[in-house]
Amino acid sequence: MSDALKETIGRYGIWSAGLRSEDPARRGELTEAAAELEELGYGAVWLGGNSAAAHAVPLIEATSTLTVGTSIQSIWEHEPADSAASFAELEAAHPGRFLLGLGVSHAKRADQYRRPYSALVAYLDALDAAGEAAVPANRRLLAALGPKSLELARDRSAGSIPYLVTPEHTAYSREILGEAPLLAPELGVVLESDPARARALARGFLAMYLTLPNYTNNFLRHGFTEDDLADDGSDRLIDALFAWGDETTIRTRIDAFFEAGADHVALQVVNGEPRDALPRKAWQSLASLLA
Repeated sequence: MSDALKETIGRYGIWSAGLRSEDPARRGELTEAAAELEELGYGAVWLGGNSAAAHAVPLIEATSTLTVGTSIQSIWEHEPADSAASFAELEAAHPGRFLLGLGVSHAKRADQYRRPYSALVAYLDALDAAGEAAVPANRRLLAALGPKSLELARDRSAGSIPYLVTPEHTAYSREILGEAPLLAPELGVVLESDPARARALARGFLAMYLTLPNYTNNFLRHGFTEDDLADDGSDRLIDALFAWGDETTIRTRIDAFFEAGADHVALQVVNGEPRDALPRKAWQSLASLLA
């Protein structure tokens, strides 16, 4: 199902909440950044911050080959009929350029959060029932962490786009998904070789996620302990979740995900700047590192 998709997006993409901005005054900045990412050789951009098809439009219009995906769109905040209609409109204008990444978000962020797995299944059912606007399985992805959601990604989507995971989780995911589905984990990259500085930046970024059980439960399932989750994360947890160090070390950490079974890695720059920043110099440095 996903061979063509894997070829289209290539091995490396950029994960960014900043490229999702709804501020009209930033449109020029966003489109320039997207065009540059395409020129640098990245195959895909993954939009954070509960993004939707509308956020992908200016980036797709400003580029010719770049794939843009949501990472993720919360099923609680977008009705499936609206998602299907938006997908159909964008697909008609720019065939094959947009991927609908879906997830269940978190109980702390959605008042209606109930039985998330069942809700996700129902959402996929609704997307399938949307008639001419239906979102086909090969154009949607699931942010899957646990075994049931990974099986669902395998059976009813093009694959999985897990966030905040390790190479060990990638190997676990590949075993459940099998060979064909796309597996495209996100990875935080800290372009800093000083251990204290690098880990401090990573901890500042991670702190918010350590309040969300979907992530912490996944860490505990994969060999970490409550001690690893305390005090903004142990060195062991930080070093497993983020790539930091000199160029060789960072490249080795990225390659570990491919060795574990990833098809594509979505790289997120972690540098202490606001999450809506566009770290273009860091994206350039990463592109050189990956060449």
